[in-house]
Amino acid sequence: MAYHDPYGHAAPDRFLRRWLVITACIAALMLLWQFLPAIEAWFSPQQAAERTVTPRGDLAADERATIELFEKSRDSVVYISTTQLVRDVWTRNVFSVPRGTGSGFIWDDAGHVVTNFHVIQGASQATVKLADGRDYQAALVGASPAHDIAVLKIGVGFKRPPAVPIGTSTDLKVGQKLFAIGNPFGLDWTLTTGIISALDRSLPGDAGSPSIEHLIQTDAAINPGNSGGPLLDSAGRLIGINTAIYSPSGASAGIGFAVPVDTVMRVVPQLIKSGKYVRPALGIEVDEQLNLRLQMITGRRGVFVLLVQPGSASQRAGLLGIRATQEGIVPGDLITAIDGKSIDGVTGLLAQMDDRRVGDIVVLSVEREGKAREVRVELQPGT
Repeated sequence: MAYHDPYGHAAPDRFLRRWLVITACIAALMLLWQFLPAIEAWFSPQQAAERTVTPRGDLAADERATIELFEKSRDSVVYISTTQLVRDVWTRNVFSVPRGTGSGFIWDDAGHVVTNFHVIQGASQATVKLADGRDYQAALVGASPAHDIAVLKIGVGFKRPPAVPIGTSTDLKVGQKLFAIGNPFGLDWTLTTGIISALDRSLPGDAGSPSIEHLIQTDAAINPGNSGGPLLDSAGRLIGINTAIYSPSGASAGIGFAVPVDTVMRVVPQLIKSGKYVRPALGIEVDEQLNLRLQMITGRRGVFVLLVQPGSASQRAGLLGIRATQEGIVPGDLITAIDGKSIDGVTGLLAQMDDRRVGDIVVLSVEREGKAREVRVELQPGT
């Protein structure tokens, strides 16, 4: 009679055979894995073939030009580190703490160094490091916060580094290739390349300061640390000063800005001569917020004159500011254009003034009570 398990269990020997098969397979796979390198070595060649260097050939022409540009310009670029004096509130001891770093470049043989104003802003001391490793304590010659430009001076007695060749910015074209040299994140003498993305850009200034006008926009990587360094064209000439980036993270996001060299050429000589930059002015007072309100009320574009300074060229030209009459308050003269170039507001007026020098004569297109006329005004030193 056949045996039947009263609980419905399978025969024990069936399970035993199944587990033995599984165990054997696992053991075989483990042994194969263990001896796999030896098996590969058995079937592979006894000696690996030696690798040889593939000849590269000549560098491309544009590569050679970029290398030559960097090697020629590098010695003209400097590294700037700043410190700030801090007083301990308990001991009242004064000590120096690091504040920031930036870049700059040699302006002339007298040891003048040009950089951004924001690189040295708030610092009590600045150290300039040359490409050959020499360090010099720098003295502040002058600064123009409105242009984000500052001039330092170092005493270089021998082996004077070369000054950066000067170019022009009025003839720049969008798409033109350019090169930025500086010290991003403290990394010594770094080269980045790109093109001109746009021209005549503007950036708002800090609270209470005017916007920076006529900037060059570039996609060359500009980061904290190479602010103040030179922006060069393909001939190695200075066409701008790297000044700012547009980036929420603080790193280059493909939108950098540079102060054009034509602005630098107007500002830096004045800073070296007198320690400050004097803006050319019309001798009038304007207000941006009030001007916007008057534009909304009248529906006219331009700049309304609030006040004409006594004895100014604008007063001699017959300009009038806001005045009270029997009919009530009358808005001042409305300036709509300068030398035929229309202006929309106070920012445009300041930008056009900055393109000129003290003593230049400009032709103002003016409207008064619906009548248009032109007046000639000699620009005077601003306050």
